[in-house]
Amino acid sequence: MRKLFIIIFIPISLGGVAQAVRKYSNEFLSIGVGARALGMGNANVASVEGVNSGYWNPAGLLKQKNDLEVGLMHAEYFAGIAKYDYIGVSKRIDSNSVAGISILRFGVDNIPNTLDLQDANGNIDYNRIKSFNAVDFAMLISYARKIPKLKGLDLGGNFKIIRRKLGEFGGAWGFGLDAGAMYNYKKWKFAAMARDVSGTFNAWSFNLSDKDIATLIQTGNEVPSSSLEITAPKLILGAARKFLFWKDRFSVLGEVNFINTFDGKRNTVIKTNLWSLEPAFGAEIGFKGFVFLRGGLGNIQKQLNDKATGYITTYQPNFGVGIKYKIFTLDYALTDIGDRSIAIYSNIFSLKIDFNKKMNK
Repeated sequence: MRKLFIIIFIPISLGGVAQAVRKYSNEFLSIGVGARALGMGNANVASVEGVNSGYWNPAGLLKQKNDLEVGLMHAEYFAGIAKYDYIGVSKRIDSNSVAGISILRFGVDNIPNTLDLQDANGNIDYNRIKSFNAVDFAMLISYARKIPKLKGLDLGGNFKIIRRKLGEFGGAWGFGLDAGAMYNYKKWKFAAMARDVSGTFNAWSFNLSDKDIATLIQTGNEVPSSSLEITAPKLILGAARKFLFWKDRFSVLGEVNFINTFDGKRNTVIKTNLWSLEPAFGAEIGFKGFVFLRGGLGNIQKQLNDKATGYITTYQPNFGVGIKYKIFTLDYALTDIGDRSIAIYSNIFSLKIDFNKKMNK
């Protein structure tokens, strides 16, 4: 039982403090929000509109057609072990600016803590087992504004506050900035989203008793210490276009994104020692703006084949549908958290609600 605790607790805790600049840091902020985007393989930075833009590209807040929008999503991963929740609200300030706030929670609850499994005499007492939660929170405060002198250009940004908590053992506070832009050229939409453009800083601190430290040492585990974790910037470039058919009753939208990271070589399609690029593709077919069918390919990477004799290209397919009726938009996606195992694909639902009258542009 003690080993069970070590397996669960140590990767969660040490994952954030092993080195200053992390290649995979604050990864819960890379999952995505909204079943529409997830169903399109997370290719969404150019076509996103309204409240969910606070996460994907804050410049897209200016595309919302209503005075106030609310977005909600709940997801469960790993057979319900991990729970992921999102709520977003966006409010139009005037014809040239929109503000929003997004709150995300990713948590694993009721993790067994077996550090006190044995009493002072070395006897195992299962009644001494307690539990704790490993929870990641993020708040994104967004603002977007049109640039009147630059027709077709919208700009937006996020201020991020991050709180990561490991029960009573420790946690971290983090802060960072995102910057986004959208540009409309004829029937094309182009976008750029710079995540963690300032570098997002997580300051970790731990509160372990002498007994906890002794137990970790005895079981051959590293004792975590206070540290500073830095999330390196990521640049996502996107292009999208919508086509209309049969007297505008049918619409076909396609989008491609190029995810650029600058924290060293990753297992992506294109990579160097300093820079890596991963593409993502998404498509959406709509009928009368009422019902939508979506698909996408994401998480396209290189990995060793089964015989470890060479590399193969792997990808994660996604599927989704959506219905828009009056002020409600209900979306569904069949997707994964990223390991491409169809056995643990998750069913994701999200809801968007529009309030108040439409704004005249």
